[in-house]
Amino acid sequence: MALHVALVEPEIPPNTGNVVRLCAATGAGLHLIEPLGFSLDDHNLRRAGLDYWDAVDVWVHPGWRYFREAVSRERCLYFSAHGTRAYWDAPFRDRCCLVFGNEGAGLPERIRLKYPDRVFRIPMLSSVRSLNLATAVGIVLYEAIRRVGGLEIT
Repeated sequence: MALHVALVEPEIPPNTGNVVRLCAATGAGLHLIEPLGFSLDDHNLRRAGLDYWDAVDVWVHPGWRYFREAVSRERCLYFSAHGTRAYWDAPFRDRCCLVFGNEGAGLPERIRLKYPDRVFRIPMLSSVRSLNLATAVGIVLYEAIRRVGGLEIT
């Protein structure tokens, strides 16, 4: 099993650090798409990721275009509070890349409009605008693992 997570222009260091920890726990690769709202040397980022950074394949892309050149469109599934279908309807498969927007603006509208059939959401009560980014990644990543297989309880 080889799953990937991509964060589009993440803004909050501890969220990205927690996603690093999720990727370490699951063997998922991580793509960070610049501009980032922090330095990769940020203390809070490193602290949230603990000592798991070396356990994760991390790619930093200088922008969306560079990410697009590195990861084929067919591998990408997009997650947004603006999606119309639930994440459990996503066609997870080996090598897919789970793409999430940032904490402030979410997944950019240009991406949602370009790939509407590949945008999914995590259902929640209407009184809540969105979930924490790391929480959303965890929910979707573990569903992808459940569907694709790959992790065993040891």
